[in-house]
Amino acid sequence: MTLRRLGSTDLKIAPLVLGGNVFGWTADRAASFAVLDAFVAGGGTMIDTADVYSAWVNGHEGGESESMIGEWLKASGKRDDVLIATKVGMLPGDGGEKLAPARIAAAAEASLKRLGTDRIDLYYAHQDDDAVPQDAVLEAFGKLIDAGKVRVLGASNFHAARLKSAVDAAKESGLPRYHVLQPEYNLVSRHKFEGELQDYCVTENIGVLPYYGLAAGFLTGKYRTKDDLGQSVRGGRMSELLDGKGEAMLAAMDAVVSESGATHPQVALAWLIAQPGITAPIASATSVKQIEDLLPAMTLELTEHQLAALTDAGV
Repeated sequence: MTLRRLGSTDLKIAPLVLGGNVFGWTADRAASFAVLDAFVAGGGTMIDTADVYSAWVNGHEGGESESMIGEWLKASGKRDDVLIATKVGMLPGDGGEKLAPARIAAAAEASLKRLGTDRIDLYYAHQDDDAVPQDAVLEAFGKLIDAGKVRVLGASNFHAARLKSAVDAAKESGLPRYHVLQPEYNLVSRHKFEGELQDYCVTENIGVLPYYGLAAGFLTGKYRTKDDLGQSVRGGRMSELLDGKGEAMLAAMDAVVSESGATHPQVALAWLIAQPGITAPIASATSVKQIEDLLPAMTLELTEHQLAALTDAGV
């Protein structure tokens, strides 16, 4: 496996990022630690989380994932073996909400404390905030970089025009810029990234780490009929995919699985890894068995014919 440079930064990562949204939610302490251990043992290098994970769960207030990762970092002693990515902008709290400069400063301190670390390797604006001037947002992030608390900046869920204006603002004002984009992107959800946004990232050498790489589990192939939707807490999201292009995509994936001997998750992630501008997709796991199924995607090379068949099935 070859590490990939993340955009124009000096960070190099494996071509798969471990999503931490499940830690402290559908993965308890033992399961979370086991998954994290297996990911690193298998060559994984970056763990992705956010301060808002998992505030949507009754009784949770956000920060549960960061806290779990922090406990694992302390217990494992592997802080220097991994890169940690987290986000600000969806969890209101001290300093306000979204990307208010005071909120960015307070949220970063809270994340660092939960993670039990002195630095965040990749810090995202989790969503755009048009109520705050972009240069003010970047200036707030810049203070964290100057203090050594953040290494690289990223943007998540930004449209092309706003990402471009943010990069332009950084250039004009001599401020730190976004070097990474985290959009929703997978075989059955392509419209939010392909086109202008993808082209801009390729032109500007912005590293792209897409989330929902497995479409919340749909691309694992386990959701085939309406009767399958009760298999997980995310099953309700699958009905729309089944009614749309999901069945055609699963059929195309079945053919590639048959030809390659790979699994559905491996095929879905390998397709993403092969797309222009993509550095590494993000995928989560709640068990060692699941992570062991994901890891081979990092070295799976699909043929041009297989890539084209998958691409065409999603049109």
